[in-house]
Amino acid sequence: MSHKVVSREEWIEARKQLLIKEKEFSRLGDQLSQQRRELPWVRVEKEYLFESPSGKESLSDLFAGKSQLAVYHFMFGPEWEAGCPHCSFWADNFDGIDAHLRAGDVTLIAISHAPLPKLEAFKQRIGWKFKWVSAGENGFNYDYFVSFTAEQAAKGEIYQNYRLKQSPLTEIVGISAFYKASDGGIFHTYSAYERGVETINGAYHWLDLMPKGRDEAGLTFAQSWVRHHDRYGSDYRGPGGLVIPA
Repeated sequence: MSHKVVSREEWIEARKQLLIKEKEFSRLGDQLSQQRRELPWVRVEKEYLFESPSGKESLSDLFAGKSQLAVYHFMFGPEWEAGCPHCSFWADNFDGIDAHLRAGDVTLIAISHAPLPKLEAFKQRIGWKFKWVSAGENGFNYDYFVSFTAEQAAKGEIYQNYRLKQSPLTEIVGISAFYKASDGGIFHTYSAYERGVETINGAYHWLDLMPKGRDEAGLTFAQSWVRHHDRYGSDYRGPGGLVIPA
């Protein structure tokens, strides 16, 4: 890897010029975050029951005494034997932050389509602590556009990231935010998909600071290097059964 090398003084001047752009980027990010919070809300009218380690829980129950609910839509299809390696990469980045979010009046939870026993077994294998529940066939995953029927997949058209897209996938990743009012009313306030979920992946932000960056150019697809954290150095079977070589 070759790169331009300069004196320390020249580096500081170049760094100061970049800092101007970084500060502008931060200010724009603050403005975008404010606009995100100012989005109108949608009242959740439908009742959902989820399978959790403590039994059946409603969407209201998942708030666990907080007024805000952060949901990670974890790709794990009913017929899969393990969770998506890429969602697992994200989960490694949010596992353990629950206490900090609770201090900010937020409950964090992962929700998947697969049955609870599969979620629990995989969670134990990987060693995560966050709460993970199954949406099963309660309609939640379909209503928030992270699961699709076999018929939809066969047509090759799914509603992904707010537009119809040609895709064979029956499961996709997403993040969502909900608010519970003092009268118990629940509102959907935000969802993001595709690269919109990068905001919660700290490892990617660290890689972006490194000389080689994410180093994904020339790969079959950008995240083909990602494994379950106990499977680096080995092949894995990705979403849809595709074998990704090490």
